[in-house]
Amino acid sequence: MSRRGEGSRLGRDARKQRTREALMEAALSLMGAGKGFTGLSLREVTREAGVVPTSFYRHFKDMDDLGLSLVEASGIRLRRLLREARKQRVPGEDIIRHSVRIYRDYLEQNRLHFYFVAGERGGGSPLIRAAIRAEVSHFSNEMASDLRHLDLFPQLSSASLRMICALVVTTMLNAAVDILDLPKNQPQAEREMMDHFVRQIRLIFIGAVHWRDAADVVGG
Repeated sequence: MSRRGEGSRLGRDARKQRTREALMEAALSLMGAGKGFTGLSLREVTREAGVVPTSFYRHFKDMDDLGLSLVEASGIRLRRLLREARKQRVPGEDIIRHSVRIYRDYLEQNRLHFYFVAGERGGGSPLIRAAIRAEVSHFSNEMASDLRHLDLFPQLSSASLRMICALVVTTMLNAAVDILDLPKNQPQAEREMMDHFVRQIRLIFIGAVHWRDAADVVGG
């Protein structure tokens, strides 16, 4: 392929990616204005994005496919950020607080994504609910893998470690909307909520230290 041809293809790819992102941002913007995802129509989304309805199908099969892409986009970068936080050499409780700060900052920067996830997690399309559950499972499995690599909780079986990590991830998801709904310029309220969040996660890990698998209990 000539340089001109390659440049043309790259230009088309970039435009296609921009349009795809514009459609996703349009859906988020409409939800931020108070509409639920299941109440959105394809025509509303394309009008908000400034594209013709037929172009939608060059990027997504249907609205559920758009929703699945929003779930994926909401999770990938956050999983990477939290994974990097767990790799940093800081004391145990400090890494919890550090991870909580990263999570809070990410929520602030991507609040519409997380309002979408919170809304769809308990209602809406069964397909999107299943995708959110799969994303939670990805989080839990990655966290369990990292904790095993760090040789934390060596007494736990893989199944128990995944269960502990699933509790942490569920706690994080449950806290998301409360964190996002914190009033601005109230540092005391924010500190209290963050301290409560850290204590919740710390309590889960304290329980993990003392947890014994059923086979160990029977054997003992």
